[in-house]
Amino acid sequence: MNSTMPPTVSQPMVSIRNVRKKFGDLEVLKNVSIEVPKSQVFGFIGPSGAGKSTIVRTVNALEGIDGGEIWVGGVSVHGPSTDLNRLRANIGFVSQSFNLYPHLKVLENVALAPIKVKRQPPSQAREYAASILKTLGLEDKMDAFPTRLSGGQQQRVAIARALAMEPRLMIFDEPTSALDPELIKEVLDAIRGLLATGITMLLVTHEMNFAREICDSIVFMAEGEILETGAPEQFFSHPQTQRARDFLSAILNR
Repeated sequence: MNSTMPPTVSQPMVSIRNVRKKFGDLEVLKNVSIEVPKSQVFGFIGPSGAGKSTIVRTVNALEGIDGGEIWVGGVSVHGPSTDLNRLRANIGFVSQSFNLYPHLKVLENVALAPIKVKRQPPSQAREYAASILKTLGLEDKMDAFPTRLSGGQQQRVAIARALAMEPRLMIFDEPTSALDPELIKEVLDAIRGLLATGITMLLVTHEMNFAREICDSIVFMAEGEILETGAPEQFFSHPQTQRARDFLSAILNR
């Protein structure tokens, strides 16, 4: 397997081709294929157990695959010669778990990876970290420890930490699912603010209105397969499959 794709003018940021994945005897991904163009936001939605989180976690090799190929920026994610640390430095990942270092202050949490991984001078890394925190409305929390922050604030710090590496791709795996309802909006606003940067985003979410608002394409999954892909207005107004119609009816009429 080649570690790089032949360059093309319209090379996608993410290319997923015939990916299969099993957990024991359970087939959680069944020949999944999709391409995500640069600067696009793709929202992955569907019932629990559909394979949404699994597929986005294979994109930065947090999950292995049993077959198929995945390319990010023309680099084979699961190729034997791929430098995963180098690849992951270009992929920001935010999940429902904040995973902040409790013994480090907010600014130190955000600046740590650029210093350790990218070998940036500490002063430069801290300056850039401070600018990101300010953009996310956390300028007054830079010297606070994570345990002194709300869940929404901690998640915004996690987003800032990912952005500090200046990634080409951001993956959000249900970033609001662990938050109380009143804290969800501030995290969604932070993600919404990234649209102007042109960064490519993969978003797994149960926030249907948010997905409809910010996504360029909706990817509907069920039982390990992609059943529909389309523009948000088309998907939410005129879903093509009965499975999608049932899902939307159940989730939007709660």
